[in-house]
Amino acid sequence: MKHLPLHLQKDINDISQISAIPIMLNVICQTTGMGFAAVARVTEEHWITCSVRDDIGFGLKPGDELEIKTTICDEIRQSGEGVIIDSVKDHPHFCSHHTPLMYGFQSYISIPIFKNDGSFFGTLCAIDPNPNIVTSEAVTGMFKLFASLISFHLNTLDSVRNIESQFIAEKVFNIQLEKKVFERTQQLEKSNKELIKINKELQSFNYISSHDLQEPLRKIQTIASLIEEREIDNLTERGKDYFNRIRMSAAKMQELISDLLKYSKTNPDENNFKNIDLNSITKEVIQDLEEVIRRKEANIVIDVKHKINALDFQVKQLLFNLISNALKFIKTNNKPIIKVSDKIGLGKSFDIDNLIPNVEYCCITIEDNGIGFEQKYSSKIFELFQSLHQRSKYEGTGIGLTIVKKIVENHNGIITAHGEPDKGAVFSVYLPQ
Repeated sequence: MKHLPLHLQKDINDISQISAIPIMLNVICQTTGMGFAAVARVTEEHWITCSVRDDIGFGLKPGDELEIKTTICDEIRQSGEGVIIDSVKDHPHFCSHHTPLMYGFQSYISIPIFKNDGSFFGTLCAIDPNPNIVTSEAVTGMFKLFASLISFHLNTLDSVRNIESQFIAEKVFNIQLEKKVFERTQQLEKSNKELIKINKELQSFNYISSHDLQEPLRKIQTIASLIEEREIDNLTERGKDYFNRIRMSAAKMQELISDLLKYSKTNPDENNFKNIDLNSITKEVIQDLEEVIRRKEANIVIDVKHKINALDFQVKQLLFNLISNALKFIKTNNKPIIKVSDKIGLGKSFDIDNLIPNVEYCCITIEDNGIGFEQKYSSKIFELFQSLHQRSKYEGTGIGLTIVKKIVENHNGIITAHGEPDKGAVFSVYLPQ
């Protein structure tokens, strides 16, 4: 490894400590068919390989450096947006770009990695000399999740370093955490092939979420509780601040895992379709949300009267997520009004693209008077981990509407979203009968 500034050497060492990254790179190559995958540290002056899987003889190993201006990652650093290319020769912009011409690749995907403070760390990227389909939701969702997990680990390492001087118990916790992550990673190596075959749509990272991150998180929360009970008075004010940041990060990761599990369970084969009463299910959802509705003084108007052929658990989850979404994005000092209604009609009567004209549909509509959104983002809001609003102001992981979309797809239906800033939003779900 060539001589690098100390802070960049530290970043490379941090990546090397995350034992799950080689597994992620292996999953990326097997899932996408691409021959080279890497985690790169990217700055204004440097592009450095931190971890790599190279099946095509590209020739890079950890610590190797490319001239930053010869990479697409330099553009990603400046824009903060990922770049995804199925085929360079067919791409209107990158077909003549200097980077693919220089390095001889046809397919490319690179997703930015951000730390908690918003700073740009680098990229999770993959290339191959042949075209590959990488613009699918499954592939882009997997890359975004892995980038999020890498960011989580990097932030955890930073937090541990910041507070380890405050008390020795945290040092013991860090050793135990690294040991547990290593043990669980070994289990992942044995099960990855089977998981990829079972479900190419993110089953690999769902397994990580449901089985292998739960235990380390429980360890974090258990030790944090012990520190709060026995050691909190021994910390400085700065130490207490660092400690609270770790607890908040662990709670956020737990929420993310919970939502990922919900996403993984939205499978059409898990339950049998049956005739269900939408009115009854809507009332059950309202009852489940009773405390939130009371606290926000919301007025829920229900005009639901039809029965449909569907998966009852998934329809309940769909209504829960859409109504929860309406309760979340409310205007300040404004009592929310949420209307839930349904109607039956042939596809041609709804004037919606992709509905089959002579097939009967049930249209379920959830309308609110909340903060709304720009109509140009109506598709973006259903993407995995996408949020149009500040995470610090509105709680959530960005998975709720993705779950809704998958449930609709399980029923061979269509969902539309219409919004206007400061005037509210309308979500319409069309389920074939």
